[in-house]
Amino acid sequence: MIRSQEAAASILVVDDHPQARESLTDILRHAGHCANSCASAVEALAWLERHSVDVVITDLRMPGMSGLEFIRALQSRQCESQIIMVTAHASVSSAVEAMRHGAFDYIEKPFDADQIESLVSRALARHASPARHPTLAPPNAAQGPRLVGSSEAMMRLRERISQVARTSETVLICGESGTGKELVAKAIHADSPRANGALVSLNCPSLSPQLMESELFGHERGAFTSADAPRVGRFELADRGTILLDEVTEIALPLQAKLLRVLQERSFERVGSSATIRVDVRVLASTNRDLAREVRDGRFREDLYFRLAVIPLLVPPLRERRDDLPELAAHFLELAATRVDREPMQLRGDALQLLRDYSWPGNIRELENLMTRATVLGSSAWLSADDLRLWLPANLSNQAHPSSQAFPAIDAGSHENSSSARTNLHDMERRMIESTLEQFDGHREKTAKALGIGVRTLTNKLRAYGYAPRAKAPARAA
Repeated sequence: MIRSQEAAASILVVDDHPQARESLTDILRHAGHCANSCASAVEALAWLERHSVDVVITDLRMPGMSGLEFIRALQSRQCESQIIMVTAHASVSSAVEAMRHGAFDYIEKPFDADQIESLVSRALARHASPARHPTLAPPNAAQGPRLVGSSEAMMRLRERISQVARTSETVLICGESGTGKELVAKAIHADSPRANGALVSLNCPSLSPQLMESELFGHERGAFTSADAPRVGRFELADRGTILLDEVTEIALPLQAKLLRVLQERSFERVGSSATIRVDVRVLASTNRDLAREVRDGRFREDLYFRLAVIPLLVPPLRERRDDLPELAAHFLELAATRVDREPMQLRGDALQLLRDYSWPGNIRELENLMTRATVLGSSAWLSADDLRLWLPANLSNQAHPSSQAFPAIDAGSHENSSSARTNLHDMERRMIESTLEQFDGHREKTAKALGIGVRTLTNKLRAYGYAPRAKAPARAA
């Protein structure tokens, strides 16, 4: 139905595919909205500096800055728009990550006009009631991001962040994947004199060497074959603010020399231009590798390493701060409950013990995803150890080191007890599969993605449970 012009909403479509971008923009305009479009996330960030919109609809897979990186950039700028992610590669992990950074919802390709119009209407309804539904702006934006935890390791980290934030020195943030290096960078920026400027992030592993220079420094129209329009680089976007080079070791050696010059002189040229641009940017870099070893092995320039490691900062892994697990789990359960509009789940004692015994190879990110998964897929108000075994990866028992309080004793030599354990596990697996299938109205592809298994595996299990093969559904309109 066509909306009146008085009720028209402002919507920005971000997609690198011209046909998809134009088609979606036409659908929204036909529905009575004021719709504009951008061909990249970087272009959209520049556009949003001059305009405000009610809803941003962004593709997930885009060259340069991905949809998830775009959402993080909007969050760091305290954007108040509601975000919808469009993807042909939907999964629980991408949906959880998008929602973790404030996205309203996501929609899978192919979709029809009615589906996207309905989703936009719901996003607009949320946008109109900010007290009930938070936007991308963090609740305590003025105080910076919250670093949860009261362990000795976290107290030391907070103290170091407070010391370095007041300066403009370059900081190298080291730590394993998933420990929260990006959150530490946000805390440094938020507590610095540059807090009113932008924090611009660049995920270095996501870019090819050919695209990296353009993303860092920008390019002029015609600089290379696909450069049909000029582009502003990340350093220019971060002027008077902060730039985060995430996983900096992935920058190729030839480009490392150009980056070294920027760190030394705070100036650069766009690709295809001889005009020098000067910027006032604080540089933060992160890595999950041993940079000293990378230098010894010839994969990273020694002079660049010393320029980046002016102030090194080590973020501890979760296994070294297990005392923070109760506080962290409760925090993530509360965040997840807010997003799905339900009361936060509570952890039973055996569940908390299981969390303490687990080795957490994915660190904080794995814990947050686990709490989100349990909140979205669980139905009880309390989480037990048995519940968590369903939501954790299948190799939990191989990575955990349980105490006698965490697991019931099972005599390995007792056929009766081991048989009973296998039966209980089989029953729990079946109940989980059937409840998830019901949640997605029998949609096997969505069910398989939510469970983290293949469609063929799911089909085989359902066949073993006695489910009839599903008739092939007619193709949906794009």
